[in-house]
Amino acid sequence: MRTVEKALRLLDFFTDKRVEIGLSDLARLSGIDKATVLRMLADMAECGFVEQNPETRRWRLGAGVLRLARLREHAQPVTRVLTPILEKLAQETGETAHASLLSGRDLANIGVIEPARANRVYIEPGLVLPLHATASGIAVTAFLRPEQQERVLARTLTAVTGMTPTSRAALEQVVRRTRERGYAVADQTFEAEVYGIAVPIFGPDGYAAGALAVAIPASRASDEHERKIIAALEPAAQSATTGLGGRPSPEHRISS
Repeated sequence: MRTVEKALRLLDFFTDKRVEIGLSDLARLSGIDKATVLRMLADMAECGFVEQNPETRRWRLGAGVLRLARLREHAQPVTRVLTPILEKLAQETGETAHASLLSGRDLANIGVIEPARANRVYIEPGLVLPLHATASGIAVTAFLRPEQQERVLARTLTAVTGMTPTSRAALEQVVRRTRERGYAVADQTFEAEVYGIAVPIFGPDGYAAGALAVAIPASRASDEHERKIIAALEPAAQSATTGLGGRPSPEHRISS
């Protein structure tokens, strides 16, 4: 892995639940030795991407990340496009609606709207969603460019739960089924007791650029509820594709 890529991937370990991380923890999480991690942190600190808390000596994201996020939002107003779509989707389904977009090799969750009910699925904003273990990831993988899809299938597939597909053959079967019906389902493959349903968002080239999904407690999963969610997801994903400047794939059709 290239040095720049290694450095940038350190940023993925920061979340809203882990806003500060110590050097030793970053080394452990990344699998990179402490001296190299410290050197990369120092380089990123010079650019404002990270900073060190002078009291705790732990590291956190810097103002440079916020500046780039603002530039990204100005160039492509993703939040403005997706938020009303997610709000409507959560209202229609009564479940947690979320959207994700591809960024390099990762699928990042960029927006979440939760329903007004106690028993609901919580999804962390900014969470990186494994392409092989989530409904969103599988929906995207099924409609990637062939060479991109091959790279996903060729990866080492890590088990997140006992239900995660971990062989190429198993993932190929799931991807093939997803292409046939136009949407992906994931039954506790990423988190126990969570059932996900997702439809791809397409980019300007007609290939998957992200996904729109609904996550529900597995105890509420049923054929009837799934049909209701898919009926709401299909037009929502079409609106997201159009709003973000994409075009639908002629190969994508929703079928039950």
